[in-house]
Amino acid sequence: MVEFAKIIALFQGENQMTEMCYYEVLEVSKDCSGAELKKAYRKLAMKFHPDRNPDDKEAEDNFKVVNEAYQVLSDEEKRSIYDRYGKEGLEGQGMGGRGGFGGSNMDDIMDMFNSMFNGGGGFGQSRRDPNQKYALDFEIEIPLEFHEAVFGCKKEVDMTYKTSCEPCDGTGAKDAKVENCEYCGGQGQVLMRQGPMQFAQTCPKCQGQGKTIKEACGSCSGKGFNVEEDTVTITVPAGVDSGNRLRAQGYGNEGRNNQRGDLIITFAVKEDENFVRNGPDIYIEVPVFFTQSILGETITIPTLDGEIDLELKVGTIDKEQYVFPGEGVVDVHSGRKGRLIAQIQLILPKKINDEQKELLEKLQESYGVESRPHKSTLDSAFDRVKSWFKS
Repeated sequence: MVEFAKIIALFQGENQMTEMCYYEVLEVSKDCSGAELKKAYRKLAMKFHPDRNPDDKEAEDNFKVVNEAYQVLSDEEKRSIYDRYGKEGLEGQGMGGRGGFGGSNMDDIMDMFNSMFNGGGGFGQSRRDPNQKYALDFEIEIPLEFHEAVFGCKKEVDMTYKTSCEPCDGTGAKDAKVENCEYCGGQGQVLMRQGPMQFAQTCPKCQGQGKTIKEACGSCSGKGFNVEEDTVTITVPAGVDSGNRLRAQGYGNEGRNNQRGDLIITFAVKEDENFVRNGPDIYIEVPVFFTQSILGETITIPTLDGEIDLELKVGTIDKEQYVFPGEGVVDVHSGRKGRLIAQIQLILPKKINDEQKELLEKLQESYGVESRPHKSTLDSAFDRVKSWFKS
């Protein structure tokens, strides 16, 4: 195990910064795959995350270093530059400062910050036994009402998951008797040649399993699994939006070794009749009668939490916006609230009676020249048009 106190010391010491490499920080080899890299990052990020280590400066520094290392190594271009030239080669390549998320995958961030089932949670891992006929992790979509996403809620979800068939040990074969695929010799891949080039592709007969079944299991009809039903309760954090995901560890499919995968939940938030959401900001269109805009009245408008007074400026125009900071939606990452933006929809009367017409004419006359702005503005245009028809 790497000593993280040593890592911090090396990263903070200008003359020693090149002595500690990002691969050592994440405890992976230089030829590690993307999946191995992500697994290592999640493990360490979860261990040192500030939410799990409140008021622990050392854990906070460790978290920043782990995040910095992952930002570089998870980006193919940055990783290539780092492998050739070290950290100095990344200067000017758009590398974010320590502690920011930079190019980190948003799903990793959601994994880290969101509450999970019944308030518990953690990081899932992609666990795939080569003989496993199905993935342990799977994804479902949950619809949310607008207010459920804004304020958070608890939801009961009916779901089905796969569990390995016991009589055939998940193989799909009667008495678990499988044989090496004759087509690929049990390799799961076959070599193909095209001209001077030779490349491998998944065996079309065994679909990459390397095994074939002579007689199907009667219990699962050769599928290797059975389907179970379950109902789970999830805690939806306030501020989630469409496309956001939560990962619930241990609620996925069950493998041959009785290990459960993860359930990944994607949210689909319904629209509201009055409020329109844009990230943490909320927009609302406020109808205002033309006399209210002229006089500059104070009106009451709804907010997510109740109501608020909107003081119209004298002469408020159509589409004008009034902004109320802190009256929007909680940002699911930062915890800060967005804005409420009230946009004016100016309403003009569609018909007037004789009394109203008389009053409006008197009002117009009281403004004199000011009530006919088109006249002075368009006089020159009238003169030009007349000159076009002079002989």
